[in-house]
Amino acid sequence: MTSSYQQQLDAKVERISAQFAEFNPPSLEAFNSPEQNFRMRAEFRIWHTEDDMFYAMFERDADDQKKVIEIKDFPIADQSINALMPVLLDELKAQKILSNRLFEVHFLATLKGEMLVSLVYRCPLNAEWETAAKALSNKLNIKIYGRSRGQRVILTDDYVVEELSVFGRSYQYKQIESSFTQPNAKVCQKMLEWACNAAQHSNKDLLELYCGNGNFTLPLSTRFNRVLATELAKSSVYAAKWNIEKNAIDNIQVARLSAEEFTQAYNGEREFRRLEEAGIDMSSYDFDTVFVDPPRAGIDDETLKLLQRFERIIYISCNPDTLHDNLKTLLQSHKIVQFAMFDQFPYTHHVESGVLLEKI
Repeated sequence: MTSSYQQQLDAKVERISAQFAEFNPPSLEAFNSPEQNFRMRAEFRIWHTEDDMFYAMFERDADDQKKVIEIKDFPIADQSINALMPVLLDELKAQKILSNRLFEVHFLATLKGEMLVSLVYRCPLNAEWETAAKALSNKLNIKIYGRSRGQRVILTDDYVVEELSVFGRSYQYKQIESSFTQPNAKVCQKMLEWACNAAQHSNKDLLELYCGNGNFTLPLSTRFNRVLATELAKSSVYAAKWNIEKNAIDNIQVARLSAEEFTQAYNGEREFRRLEEAGIDMSSYDFDTVFVDPPRAGIDDETLKLLQRFERIIYISCNPDTLHDNLKTLLQSHKIVQFAMFDQFPYTHHVESGVLLEKI
């Protein structure tokens, strides 16, 4: 590693270790990122001048005014994105129907080589645009997806299929353009392996809350008898079910419930037709572990009480502050036995953290 990357990684380790020191956790295990070409997503504004246009981002100057920065390459993005950027821009410039009122360009790449480009416009998209976009899609061998206000034009697909390797086994994931996916695929693979190691092997069942597209669900299913995963977003539930079928995994059920709704159902406070329609008999499960990867806001109080009833909790967090706050409750019943940090976002203050908690 270069000294500059090592220094920023060391600073994160020091910051997170200090923040959680009051809980006396084990030594923090840090998982580094590639120093460049680690992001599988990139989004740019398109800045139009009188006779040209270019990829743009913005920064604040000394007077707190927005300054336009032309982006010719983007070293933190995957190599395939960097290779495509100038080629795509030249093609867009060459056709007025594709460049007119183009507002943003979004790239979504995969480790296996697929590419989805979303072109976002400030004008309606017509048949002429669709014909030109299809021709460009074929010429560059990429997927193109058009968007404008109230309009979505899907030429082939609005997703890519990523392939991640966990302990030598490959998993395929449908990643939908508008849905969340981990942007740093190589660090994501490290997170999946850490979670599987934390889970060890159990002859009981796993409950997963906030499962998204099944990112962790698929490899974790190899460590348990059965898995019940919950997620509220319809697009993510759809992707998770597609991923389960695509990977021929037969011990996972997915319930479209929020964490709060699952807590109510588990406590017998409410009945949900969605469970019945999905053929899920909650009483048939014998859980010993719960896995959570909540949004930045963390976990609500009632769900925290639910987690305290499980023997083991595996908690992945994208926000150290809410993890720290949630641990004040969880450590009343559990202790930290593993503590990890994943550098998903090099050169920013953001980190992903992981803790394995076991009942006292």
